[in-house]
Amino acid sequence: MMEHNMFGNTMWAGHWLWMLVIAIIVVIPACRICQRTGYPGWMGVLILFPVINLILLYFLAFADWPADKNKEQDV
Repeated sequence: MMEHNMFGNTMWAGHWLWMLVIAIIVVIPACRICQRTGYPGWMGVLILFPVINLILLYFLAFADWPADKNKEQDV
């Protein structure tokens, strides 16, 4: 019934390109958020990993930010 074609059992190249674009769209803001809160920017890459991304979001939401501590010391 089903004919064999090149899309049958493999992922096509456009899929990988789409995944790269989405990763860039998600990682860049995550890195900027981490930097603005006072944490290293590389932590934004953790947003790509399932379950770890949820842990990162909760950590950023409820942790004391080093950037806030620096502002308090400047005043």
